[in-house]
Amino acid sequence: MFDNISITAVNVLDQDEALDFYVGKLGFQVSNDVDMGFMRWLTVTLPEAPDRHLLLEVPGPPALSEETAAQVRDLLTKGALGVACILTTKDCQATYDTLRARGVEFTQDVVEQPYGVDCALRDPFGNHIRITQPADQVGEITDTDLRRWECGAEADHRD
Repeated sequence: MFDNISITAVNVLDQDEALDFYVGKLGFQVSNDVDMGFMRWLTVTLPEAPDRHLLLEVPGPPALSEETAAQVRDLLTKGALGVACILTTKDCQATYDTLRARGVEFTQDVVEQPYGVDCALRDPFGNHIRITQPADQVGEITDTDLRRWECGAEADHRD
């Protein structure tokens, strides 16, 4: 039946600003930039995964009514739309250091987790992005992990 997830939509408020961030800071490449008249079809991909695209989409017509689009934009800027994507890397600390040097602001520093090593950031619009160095084998989840995650969830609700 299905054999791939090829395009994942990520809501953004300004596609040019999104390009600056996703291409200029995170290292994606533009795969499609097409003016369709009623919308701009803008996708980016990682050089290492050219068949997997992020559609950097401004919420609005024709997919959404203007009223619904305004609600989505409001939720987006509050960081309330959940995780936009999880990017993997072979060295989370090195990736973190490189991105910080490029001016990327992180919402979570590098942390060892049962599933690997990861960190988190938000794009300029409020989308949550996680960067993970997957573990070879998932470890046991401890009470310390559960408390850390609970504190993180409480911090997200204070935003």
